[in-house]
Amino acid sequence: MTGFNLRPLIALTAAATAMQAVPAIAQNMTIEQARKQVAPFYEMLNQPATKDLKPLSEQALSPDWKSYSGETDFKGRDAFVGQVTGFGKLIPDLKWDIKEVLVDGNRIIVRSEASGTPVAPLFGVPVGGKSFKIMTIDIHTIKDGKAITAHHVEDWAGAIRQLSAK
Repeated sequence: MTGFNLRPLIALTAAATAMQAVPAIAQNMTIEQARKQVAPFYEMLNQPATKDLKPLSEQALSPDWKSYSGETDFKGRDAFVGQVTGFGKLIPDLKWDIKEVLVDGNRIIVRSEASGTPVAPLFGVPVGGKSFKIMTIDIHTIKDGKAITAHHVEDWAGAIRQLSAK
């Protein structure tokens, strides 16, 4: 073919390949790599009153990390550490048990079970020596080796029902 310039086609193909390379690498994260990535985050949630949460948060979460509990409701890293510290005092045996980890690109989806026995009123429910076990779902977005966001849902209504049951 005379006069046909392949350079634009080659450049376009190279650009498309480069754009696909990053997601392809992220999608190749194994379940074990994902578990290792989120381990410091869940270590923060297990008996948080017994440890220094700041270094764990800095290891796992970017400085501008956001924890979303709703579409627009979120806490930053420091506020989250404060919240977890408060939960640790309220529920000294708090445990977050990972049940399943899934990977989708740069997202790590964790299905877990939170459990504990409050030593003070929890969401208005008086202390009664009862424990709770609830399902939780977290979607962590990872960039440059650290979480940049977490979207999460916990069945706190289930905890209230369990703690209120006669």
